[in-house]
Amino acid sequence: MRGEVATFLLAVQFLTRLPIRSTELYSEDRMAASVRYYPLVGVLVGSVCAAFYAAASFVLPSYMAVLLAIAVGLLLTGAFHEDGLADTYDGIGGGLTREKSLEIMKDSRLGTYGTLALVVMLSLKAGSLIALEAEFVVAALIAGHGLSRLSSVLVIATSSYVRDHGTGKPVAGGLSIASLVVVLMTGVIVALVWCFVFSPLSLLFAVLGVMIGHILMRLFFERKLGGYTGDTLGTVQQASEVGFYLGLAAWV
Repeated sequence: MRGEVATFLLAVQFLTRLPIRSTELYSEDRMAASVRYYPLVGVLVGSVCAAFYAAASFVLPSYMAVLLAIAVGLLLTGAFHEDGLADTYDGIGGGLTREKSLEIMKDSRLGTYGTLALVVMLSLKAGSLIALEAEFVVAALIAGHGLSRLSSVLVIATSSYVRDHGTGKPVAGGLSIASLVVVLMTGVIVALVWCFVFSPLSLLFAVLGVMIGHILMRLFFERKLGGYTGDTLGTVQQASEVGFYLGLAAWV
C-alpha cells in the first residue's frame, strides 16, 4: 500500500505543480507504473477547478467563474498538456517530414500553428462550459479532466513511442495488465457516479465527444509520426477534454 501511495504521488508530481518535492519517490519502475493513476490525478485537478468555479459563481457571473476555473487548471498543471498541444501543432503544421516535425516539437518557442491551436482549444473549452448549467459545469470539470487523461493513457496502451528520450519515455514500454485495470476502473467509477446524479444519456453524449476528440487527434499526428510523443499525449488529453464538454453541451 505504501508503494502504491508513492506511485500515486509520483503521478501527481509529474502531472501537476503541486508541492510534492521528495526525490525518494522516483524510480524507473515506479514512474512507469504511475501512469495507472493519471485519470485519478485528472479527477483531482478537475475537483480543484470545480471547487473554484463553485465558489466564484456565488459572486461572479457564470462566464467569469468558468474562466477562473480554467485558469486554476492551467496553474495547477503548469499548462503541461496545453504546451504539448501547441508543440504538436507547430511540429505537424511546420514539418514536411517526420524528422523535421519531431525537431520542431522540441523547440520551446511558440509558433503560429501552436498559437492558433491554443486559442481555438481554450475558446471551445470556455464556450462549451459557459453553455452548461452550474451543476453540470462542476460535474463536467471533474469527469472531463479524469476521462480525458484516461483517453491519453489509451494512446500509451495502443501505440508506440517514437523518441529515444523525452517526457513520454518513462512509460514508453506500455501498460501492464494491472495498470490498465486500474485506469479502466477509475473511468468506470467516474461513469457510475455521473449516472447516479445525471442522465446516462448525457454521459453517452459526453463520452462520444471524448472518443471523437481522441480519434481525430490520433489521425492528425500518427500518420506523420508513426506513433506518439509526450507532446501528443497532451494533445489527445486536450482534445478529449474539450470533446467531453462539447458533447455535454450538445446534449443540453
